[in-house]
Amino acid sequence: METTFNKVELQGFLGRDAEIRTFDSGRTLVSLSVATNESYKNAQGEWVNNTSWHTVAHWRTKMDESIAENFKKGALVSVVGKLNTRKYTDKEGQTKYFTEVVAHKVELVNNQK
Repeated sequence: METTFNKVELQGFLGRDAEIRTFDSGRTLVSLSVATNESYKNAQGEWVNNTSWHTVAHWRTKMDESIAENFKKGALVSVVGKLNTRKYTDKEGQTKYFTEVVAHKVELVNNQK
């Protein structure tokens, strides 16, 4: 039997300040928008830059105030987690899919300029 796993590792820049929501249960959701970039040469030999945006959800049982203070737009972050896709029906009855990284580890990268 084959073993499978779902693991995502990203290092990118925050596109906006972290959004932090605390629920009645005491759990906190930190929502991030992370941009990653890749460059490649196209068929004409020109460099092309491609930016991908990733939605990241990081659930915490205890809020760390440094997240609100330091996870600001432009910060370089490292994310480790898993890919999760949810399906829902919108107000018009259309089926929609939403894919996000559910992080179990999010850190600031110290070598920022």
